[in-house]
Amino acid sequence: MQTLENEIDILNQQIVSSSEKEQQLENENELLREQIRLLQAKLFGRKSEKVLSSNGVVQLPLFEFTAPQEEDEEAAQEIKIEGHTRKKRGRKPLPDHLPRIEVIHDVSEEEKVCECGCQKDCIGEKKAEQFDIIPSKMQVIVHIRPQYACKACEGVEDDGPSVVIAPPPAQVIPKSIASAGLLAYTFTAKFVDGLPFYRQQKRFSRLGVEISRSTMCGWSMKTAAYCKPLIELLRSEILSGPLIGIDETTTLVMNEPGRKNTTKSYMWIFRGGSSEHPVLLFQYHPSREGNVAAGFLRGYKGYVQTDGYSGYDFLDHLINITHIGCWAHARRKYMDVVKARQVRKGKKKKKVGIADKALGYIRVLYQVERRIKNEKLKQEQISILHKEHSRQILEEFKEWLDAQVHNIPPKSILGKAVKYTLNQWHRLIGYIEEPFLTPDNNMVENAIRPYVIGRKNWLINGAPKGAEASAIFYSLIETAKANGLEPYHYLRFLFEKLPLAQSQDDYKALLPQYLDKSQLLHST
Repeated sequence: MQTLENEIDILNQQIVSSSEKEQQLENENELLREQIRLLQAKLFGRKSEKVLSSNGVVQLPLFEFTAPQEEDEEAAQEIKIEGHTRKKRGRKPLPDHLPRIEVIHDVSEEEKVCECGCQKDCIGEKKAEQFDIIPSKMQVIVHIRPQYACKACEGVEDDGPSVVIAPPPAQVIPKSIASAGLLAYTFTAKFVDGLPFYRQQKRFSRLGVEISRSTMCGWSMKTAAYCKPLIELLRSEILSGPLIGIDETTTLVMNEPGRKNTTKSYMWIFRGGSSEHPVLLFQYHPSREGNVAAGFLRGYKGYVQTDGYSGYDFLDHLINITHIGCWAHARRKYMDVVKARQVRKGKKKKKVGIADKALGYIRVLYQVERRIKNEKLKQEQISILHKEHSRQILEEFKEWLDAQVHNIPPKSILGKAVKYTLNQWHRLIGYIEEPFLTPDNNMVENAIRPYVIGRKNWLINGAPKGAEASAIFYSLIETAKANGLEPYHYLRFLFEKLPLAQSQDDYKALLPQYLDKSQLLHST
């Protein structure tokens, strides 16, 4: 009898163990299915991170903040539509600054005579405008320098040179066929429009001019070397500001010493300076290690804003630097949960989940920032708004996250999102300390996007010096764009004036943040 009871206990334990294993396998399968849904959403779904109302996300009030509540799936909704303004439809007028060429379309002389025999009078006219474009036109600038000599004494009586001639014009690339305009045109096409040199070679060929891509590569390397004094000044400008944003992206560089051609390198970007005149600096490095940022920030005192990459953890231990996090990256984690969520067919409305509520809290934080932007609040008003409203939202969000963290599988996408938010919390709340801080690092990410788009076109950098040259041009161009300057006009102005610069003040006067549009238009 005792033996039978023991066998029954053993069988029960095996059944329980089998049930636990089955549940464990089911949990693992659900995690894998979740990963598959996320990958499918990233490959084939909407790229926008805007949350549609059909997702069931609760819209939270701005200043009477209460935590989002569970909603009854069958509960009816009343929708109140208030009055609104609508933009006038129609085609936008063509720019006034463009020249107008009038083409008269008149009727014949016979049609101007009435049936009664009298001449018809012109009582008005109808106008319709069309855009027209003139293809790129190339020209040759011929520099003529007359030579003078004395035929009487053949220069014997003169201590100076026997032949007098004006010095050649100063150029970025001496004895080159490329003018400042051609250099600006070529570099704008590549670093603004993402047009590789081999495609530009074909475009020049269609215009009847043969310029090889190796020649254009040589121009870019020599011009970038000539611009290096400006890059040092840009770095000084960034370090002088109260806030520096940092980000990095991958790049592929051939012929790096001691590395395979398939090894990833990185293009770093640093954004700083004043809020009115921002400065952006790109730097190529083979490594993504934190010592790159540490070397750039040496001697800096102020705020540094980054994402949650572990290479930036050293910033938390520096006395003179306050490390700020990025809410855009935290929000992106919850958006991954929404994208990976399985959509059940036939359900008109989904139950509000934890990720939806977290997005609701974040949305309220950004509503405060939207009010600051729309109402153009002053520094003192921003500080008050952050202390009275943003701080309260953050405190309630943190309390809610702490209550949820123990009920979420840590290896799930939602668990990783909550863990990321809590681990970064001491950085994420830092933006309310000063009115000039923002909740995210989006301005840095937006500045690095042109490089990413260009990278899709030319794919690789042929050599480390080429990557360094690209970093220099992107630094100048993106700084010019951030200060409202048109890249081609700025580069042309720069290449015309740069050979004449002799002192540090001369170089500083050529930086984008110290120029205005009128100077560039007057130059061209």
